Amino acid sequence: MRFVIVGYGRVGARTARVLKEEGHDVVLVENDDGKVERAREAGFEVVKGDGSNEAILERAGIADADAIGGLTGDPNVNFAACMIGKEYGCRAVMRISEDYREEIYEQYAEDVDEVIYPERLGAAGAKTALLGGNFNALGDLTERLQLSTFTVPEGAPVVGQRVSEVDLGPKARIYAHSHDREEMTIPLPGTEIQVGDQLALIIDLDAVDEVKTALLGDAVEA
Repeated sequence: MRFVIVGYGRVGARTARVLKEEGHDVVLVENDDGKVERAREAGFEVVKGDGSNEAILERAGIADADAIGGLTGDPNVNFAACMIGKEYGCRAVMRISEDYREEIYEQYAEDVDEVIYPERLGAAGAKTALLGGNFNALGDLTERLQLSTFTVPEGAPVVGQRVSEVDLGPKARIYAHSHDREEMTIPLPGTEIQVGDQLALIIDLDAVDEVKTALLGDAVEA
């Protein structure tokens, strides 16, 4: 897959590195001379310029990209880059800070594919958001345990089940839940799972595929 990453700061740099290490094509857009030099020294293709400028994004190959990440510290630049990317058919992931009012978050969330809070999720969250899908690995807690989030799609076998009824075996457990983009909380045993809900899970690395199947059923993505 091909990605355009706008911003080579802390989050953009780590996200680009992870994607590159996984074999994806990554093009960076950055207007700071120092960051441009560091990105090129790290072996990245870099287009110097304003990531909110369509001509700059065209030079970065936005027309052939699968996704764009607006990962600078400026939400206005990030949003503009994402809107341009959407016009070219890209999946668009936008970084914002956690201090945004709920109505501002909702406005952004309606226009892009995913809004991320790097202070909470880090580069792993940005990377999995760009790749898309229902089941996102946010990071490894230990050598044996993985922290993942799961968005419940239509047709998933857990729809309509109470949290206490979800059988993931001894190697995984649900530790947090949210509905309608609310803040994640520890769910009550009787909380009913609905389409679009988000679940956060702790999973033994050996059981990831098994847990995906239990949660997604026929909705498992390739």
